[in-house]
Amino acid sequence: MPTKLTDFCPPMLLTTLLSVLLCASSMLANDWPQWNGPNRDGLSAETGLLKSWPQDGPPLIWRIQGCGKGYAGPAIVDDCLYTLGSVDGKTLALAIDAATGNEIWRTELAPELTNGWGDGPRSTPTVNGNRVYVMTGQGTLAALRTSDGQVVWKKTMAELGGSEPGWGYCESVLVDGEAVLCTPGGEAGAVAALNKETGELLWQSSEVTDRAQYVSIVKMTAPAGPQYVQLLEKRLIGLSTSDGSLLWETPWPGNTAVVPTPLCYEDLVYVTSGYGAGCMLQQCNPSGTVTEVYRNKVMKNQHGGAIRVGDFVYGYSDSTGWLCQHLQTGKRAWRERDALGKGAIGYADGMLYCLDERTGTVVLIEASPKAWIERGRFTPAPLTEIRSPSGGIWVHPVIANGKLYLRDQELLFCYDVKSNGSPPKGSRFPSGNQSP
Repeated sequence: MPTKLTDFCPPMLLTTLLSVLLCASSMLANDWPQWNGPNRDGLSAETGLLKSWPQDGPPLIWRIQGCGKGYAGPAIVDDCLYTLGSVDGKTLALAIDAATGNEIWRTELAPELTNGWGDGPRSTPTVNGNRVYVMTGQGTLAALRTSDGQVVWKKTMAELGGSEPGWGYCESVLVDGEAVLCTPGGEAGAVAALNKETGELLWQSSEVTDRAQYVSIVKMTAPAGPQYVQLLEKRLIGLSTSDGSLLWETPWPGNTAVVPTPLCYEDLVYVTSGYGAGCMLQQCNPSGTVTEVYRNKVMKNQHGGAIRVGDFVYGYSDSTGWLCQHLQTGKRAWRERDALGKGAIGYADGMLYCLDERTGTVVLIEASPKAWIERGRFTPAPLTEIRSPSGGIWVHPVIANGKLYLRDQELLFCYDVKSNGSPPKGSRFPSGNQSP
C-alpha cells in the first residue's frame, strides 16, 4: 500500500483532487513520459530554451533530498514527476509535483537491490494513460495508478524465466498499444510482452534465449513494417510486434555489459557499447533483412548514451572523449578530450547537455558538427554523500517543459532553462556564434 515517509522528504501534498489533476493522463507538449523521451531517442522537440547560461548556471527552482538511493531517472507528465528510489532497504515508486518539488505519493514495491556499484533501482518509469510502469533492480515489474500510487499488478522477471544481471535489471519498459515490453532474458525467451492492464503474458520470444543485458527495447517502423529492436550481448535483433518471432539478427561483439539504447532513424539502426565493442549501423530492407553499412570503433559508449541530431551522432567514447560522428559514414567529425570528463548526454532546442559522471558538472554545447562550442557550465551543489565509491552520477539529464532535471542519488534538482527572449544575466556568451 502507498505510504509516506516524512523523515526522508519535504512536506508532502495530500492525495487530493489537485494530485489527481497533476497526474492526469493527457500529456503536455513537452512532457518526458519515459526513458529517453517521447520517442526513446533522447530528442526533445521543445523550443524557446536558453542558448547560453549565466556564470553560475541556470536558476535553481527547487532541490529535494528525499528520493533515496539509486540511479533511476525521472519521467514527467502533466507536471507530475515519477521516479524510483530505495529507503530503509525497500524500493519505492515516487510521484513529485514538478512545479514545487513537493511529494504527492510514494509506494513500496520490493526489497532494494544491493550492489557494489551502488544500491537501489536503475530504470526510468514509463507513464501511459492513468498508469505508470516501473522496474526494480531485482526485476519486479509493477503497474501503478498515477493518481495515488496504488499497485494494479506485479510480475517478476524470475516468473518469466529471467535471472538478475550482474548490475541488476536496468531496462526501462516500453508500452506499445496494449502491451508492456520487457527483457527478462533466459530460456523461456529473452523478450516478453505483457498485457498492460492485467500483467498477463501475451508472448515471449522463444527463438531468442540470451541472458538479459542493460539495454531498453525500442520500437521502429522499418520498410517491412513495425518491429521491436533490442541489443543483446552478442547480437542485435528485430522482433515481430505481433508475436515476438525473430525477424532478423546480426552479430555484436558485446563484452561485460551492453547498455546504450539503439538509435532508430528512418530505416537505420545505430548501436554502440563499451569495453572495446565500438559501434555499428544497420539498414533495414523492404524484404525484412538488414544490410550492414559499417562497424568501427569511433564511438565506444559504455553507458552515457549517444544522441542523433540530424546526420550526426554525439556522445562520449571511451579512451577518446566527447565526439561527433557522421551517422551514415561512421567517420568522426570532431572530438574533445579535455573540456569535460566521461558522462551522459541530453538534447533540446539545438543544444546538448553534457554531464560529467564524476564531478556532476553540466556543460551546455551547441549540437554542431563543426566543433565543441561551449555556452555555459555549472556544478549542482551539494552532491550526495551516500553514493558508492564505485558509482558515479549516472542519471541522464532530462529537459522537459522548460526545466532541466538532474539527480544524484537522494538529491533531485530542478533548474529553469526557459528563455525569456534575452540573454541570461551574467551570461558568459551573450550573443553571436563565438566559441569560448
